Amino acid sequence: MKRKFMFLLTAVLCSGLFLACNDTDDTIECIEDFSGVLASAEEKLPGDWMLTAMTADTEIDLTDDETDNPLKDLFAQYEDCQKDASYSFGTNRTYVYRQAQNTADCTNQVTLGGTWQLSDDTLRLVTDCNLSSIALTFAEDDSAFMFTNSFSIADAEGKTIQTNVTFTYTLTVQ
Repeated sequence: MKRKFMFLLTAVLCSGLFLACNDTDDTIECIEDFSGVLASAEEKLPGDWMLTAMTADTEIDLTDDETDNPLKDLFAQYEDCQKDASYSFGTNRTYVYRQAQNTADCTNQVTLGGTWQLSDDTLRLVTDCNLSSIALTFAEDDSAFMFTNSFSIADAEGKTIQTNVTFTYTLTVQ
């Protein structure tokens, strides 16, 4: 069940990257990479951000431990490979998203990269000719950002539950 959800999470994150290519006259017109000097409101984003929380609006039991123990805290129910996700944002507007890169023996490794822009707390990512936009909420001290998406999640018994999931990424100390 955990792998299905992480695959779904990765698929949702990746699907947002495939929204913006135009196909006219058999040529692909790509969105230009973001470039230029960072605006003052963007200076809070450069650095390494680790996934530190995943919280659902609905309690869900993801553990196959023969005990009915649903939690809203999905992060606590995952193994290390599923928890291992990060964004690295550069001052030159490049970014890299990594999943399962820092934990041994993970089979669901993902690496995506491109360029970024932050405007009105909406993060825009350009990757391989595609644009995605993610509405972020920042902690008061800018040490973490959160975003929420709706998911259909299969619990430990195979029952599908529709819920909103909030992901929290925390800035790591440099």
